[in-house]
Amino acid sequence: MFEFAITAQSGRARTGLFHTPHGVVQTPLFMPVGTQGSVKGLSPRELREIGSQIILGNTYHLLLRPGPERVRALGGLHKFAAYDGPWLTDSGGFQVMSLGDLRKISEQGVTFRSHLNGDLIELTPEYSIQVQEALGADIIMAFDECPPYPATTEYLKASIERTLRWLERCLKAKTRPDQALFAIAQGGVDLKLRRFSAEATVAFDTPGFAIGGLAVGEPKEGMYPAVELSTRLLPEHKPRYLMGVGHPEDLVAAVALGVDMFDCVYPTRTGRFGYALVPEGRLNLKLSRYLDDPRPTRPRIATRYACTHYSRAYLAHLVRAEEMLAPRMISLHNLRYLHRLMEGARTAIQTGNYGEFAQDFAGRRFGRQIPGWFTRALQEGGHWN
Repeated sequence: MFEFAITAQSGRARTGLFHTPHGVVQTPLFMPVGTQGSVKGLSPRELREIGSQIILGNTYHLLLRPGPERVRALGGLHKFAAYDGPWLTDSGGFQVMSLGDLRKISEQGVTFRSHLNGDLIELTPEYSIQVQEALGADIIMAFDECPPYPATTEYLKASIERTLRWLERCLKAKTRPDQALFAIAQGGVDLKLRRFSAEATVAFDTPGFAIGGLAVGEPKEGMYPAVELSTRLLPEHKPRYLMGVGHPEDLVAAVALGVDMFDCVYPTRTGRFGYALVPEGRLNLKLSRYLDDPRPTRPRIATRYACTHYSRAYLAHLVRAEEMLAPRMISLHNLRYLHRLMEGARTAIQTGNYGEFAQDFAGRRFGRQIPGWFTRALQEGGHWN
């Protein structure tokens, strides 16, 4: 039911096919975030049209509303949200960090105060799995603790050990064979603890593995050694998922190291703020310089509706007028940009030219000032002369 097959490699970068009950997806890929069962402002049809392959939902938020049993009764996320392709649900572990003032951690689990109405909610490993089984996603995540940055060595070690105990409980609680449970390796930017967590997590032999606890405020110089080590330690024949990462330069660098899956709110949140992603970085469409610019957002490679039908001038006008169409179309454009970036990465890997692809990206994105962390990631992946 779940099978991952590597189809090509270029250095450490690889393409693959991951079979799920609701379709086969091509990796490396970016997953749009539909926290509450919806990618903000965008319809399932639009997501399909721009090349989305998997949508991510969040256990904590869907637990609060509309509730897992209601979603189960209405056919699971695939029918309830009218997106019949693969879904992945986060376990709620990220909220252990992000809702720090509203939660209390114990060995049993995490007690939250709902950010909606203050209700007391206890989310345990067993209950996280129960909720995710009700939601019906193809890929579900083990309940973990995502430590903040910075954190002491003692805190990180205790957190890793607790996450491993929670992983064992998640596996015992899981009952549905049509869902793949991915384990999550933690450790922050401490490479010794990263190794300890990855090696202990791999022993559970889950269908896929995630790299968690990064992109939480740490510098890139600390993040990428942790990604590099993790991809060396995680199994070659299983999907590797770098959680919460969505900046274009991060995707290109992490793919170079052998990462297969990504997710982040960055493209849609950025779109809602009026920023359009382009190869050179991003356009701030709130600036007056774009009010008379007749070009589409990406004139050289505009291939989709949001990229071709609206000029920068029109989008800049919509942003200033606070029209609903602005965040919708810019979000759609930004997601298409990331999907197209991953399509280009897959093509480059299949032709054995990922190094050329990544260096061309770096030249457009950074000019002559390519950051050392990016260069080192490509060197470690075998893509930089």
